[in-house]
Amino acid sequence: MTDTVLDVRNLQVQFQTDEKQVLAVNDIDFQLKRGQTLGIVGESGSGKSVTALALMGLVPPPGKITQGVIYFRSAAANSEPIDLLELSEKGKQSYRGGKIAMIFQEPMSSLNPVYSIGFQLTEAILQHQNISPTEARRQAIARLQEVKLLANDEGLKQQYLEEFRKENPDKPQPQVNELDHQINLQKQAILKRYPHELSGGQLQRVMIAMAISCNPDILIADEPTTALDVTVQATILDLLRELRDTRGMSLIFISHDLGVIAEIADTVAVMYRGEIVESGDVLQIFSDPKHPYTKGLLACRPTLERNQQYLPTVSDFMEEVTTPDGQIEIREKSPNGKLASEEPGVGESQQNFTPSSSPLLEVSDLRVGFPVRGMFGGTKRYLMAVNDVSFEVFQGETLGLVGESGCGKSTLARTLLRLIEPMGGEVKFEGQSITTIKDRQLRQLRREMQIVFQNPFSSLDPRMKIGEAVMEPLLIHRWGKNNRERRQRAADMLRDVGLDPNWIDRYPHQLSGGQRQRVCIARALSLQPNPKLIICDESVSALDVSVQAEVLNLLKKLQTKYNLTYIFISHDLSVVKFMSDRIMVMNKGKIEEIDSAEKIYQEPQKEYTRHLIASIPTGSLERIQTQKQGR
Repeated sequence: MTDTVLDVRNLQVQFQTDEKQVLAVNDIDFQLKRGQTLGIVGESGSGKSVTALALMGLVPPPGKITQGVIYFRSAAANSEPIDLLELSEKGKQSYRGGKIAMIFQEPMSSLNPVYSIGFQLTEAILQHQNISPTEARRQAIARLQEVKLLANDEGLKQQYLEEFRKENPDKPQPQVNELDHQINLQKQAILKRYPHELSGGQLQRVMIAMAISCNPDILIADEPTTALDVTVQATILDLLRELRDTRGMSLIFISHDLGVIAEIADTVAVMYRGEIVESGDVLQIFSDPKHPYTKGLLACRPTLERNQQYLPTVSDFMEEVTTPDGQIEIREKSPNGKLASEEPGVGESQQNFTPSSSPLLEVSDLRVGFPVRGMFGGTKRYLMAVNDVSFEVFQGETLGLVGESGCGKSTLARTLLRLIEPMGGEVKFEGQSITTIKDRQLRQLRREMQIVFQNPFSSLDPRMKIGEAVMEPLLIHRWGKNNRERRQRAADMLRDVGLDPNWIDRYPHQLSGGQRQRVCIARALSLQPNPKLIICDESVSALDVSVQAEVLNLLKKLQTKYNLTYIFISHDLSVVKFMSDRIMVMNKGKIEEIDSAEKIYQEPQKEYTRHLIASIPTGSLERIQTQKQGR
């Protein structure tokens, strides 16, 4: 099978814990064709990343590969397949990066912050090629141009000429030697930049440039777009497709989101608890899924095409039953198709929301700027993160706030809570101006307004038990007569968010990401009477789509129970549409448009909104067919 570049058979990876042996990857088989993209999909803990690490020979201890073979066939003529597991450590190093390269999920933790990107990129090139440092730098620049982090020479020339004409309208055009010199300066400048000087999307392009620098036969992309905006995600997916086709590489794309997999994969392998439960052509998987786990993953992502009041979850399609001999058996459940109307405790339809006569929150001409220092330390100018923003939020409403990273969403949220001081404008809560209140009044306001942050891992103190985290607001605001009463309140709130009250003495590291986010929601709601306004700042973007569905359903249920008002912030318009009565689209510190959720999707007025909608990976059959025809 000369067109098969990778053949994995009976692969098993085992981790030895203090209590038992855990099979992270359990006897899996798959093949990768030359020039093909294999999508591996599943929730956190399904074994996706461990499979990728096994292919690279990077399984961390106490993990070890206990059985299987990994046959790799190079693109070189007459090459014979090689079992990567039989190679020595030095032999694995020659293949790792040179023949099989990998892009990791979080680029900020993959790059060393104390070295420039030029140093790190040339280091990777010199590791696998016997060339001079000068040639390595030339190749590094060429790779950055290939991933479109840096424009090509003609583009750099045009950029410089445009800036030159603006600043020197009366001077003649520079000579060729001067142009070449300026282009070279721009190339060297990008190599001197450090990781903290680049955005998430730019850093991911650096990682892709590093991965392709030695012309690998296989590129493994492990959740490369999870932390990115949908628009940036779309550009990275386009880039990976283009590199795959122009270079003739094979690609293994790992994700928890089947919608993203549909955008790029030719074949799909669905993993659950270390096993491949279903595999096949991408169109077949999406049009006729067989396994209940696959059906659940497909159903749990919110869609733009229809109004949903409840998101189906994996548990609606399957359940695990322990057999008499101690084995875990998966049994399929049959959702009746009316989950939205039959789910108890879920809020009314967005279409039925009627605003009250007076708004709960009024924002008028709000401005927030951050100083940019001049050469001698003084303030040269202000970078306006929020610029003349005005809107209203009504009691019981969910106002969705959507936009790309850097548009000012989080700055606006923190300013509403007075965690950031505004430069101008006014914020009224229940008719009272809160823009300048201080001390006792501000503390009282914090009882009424709470926030759920994006990352549940950094939102909780790892040294505090989750019960203590939920009780912390009660202590600060002196709620309750004694610790026993506060502890009971914490237990009640854990039960309200779907957690076992007996977990009150557990630590955050003993919980999954979705469970930690439930603790954060319980903490935000712990004060009694409950806060009136909750700001959810990207509160589900770090979660698997199946866990995301559970948390979104929970937020709707709590809104109905406690008559909560939400400002729901996200870069994903499909998630915002599911949650919101109205949507406010923000771009570069200003409001692009604000209207009902349905109208924003059906009749977007601004090109920026249309661009956000077009960037969402829908996983529709029509889109998959279009992608396949494009190949």
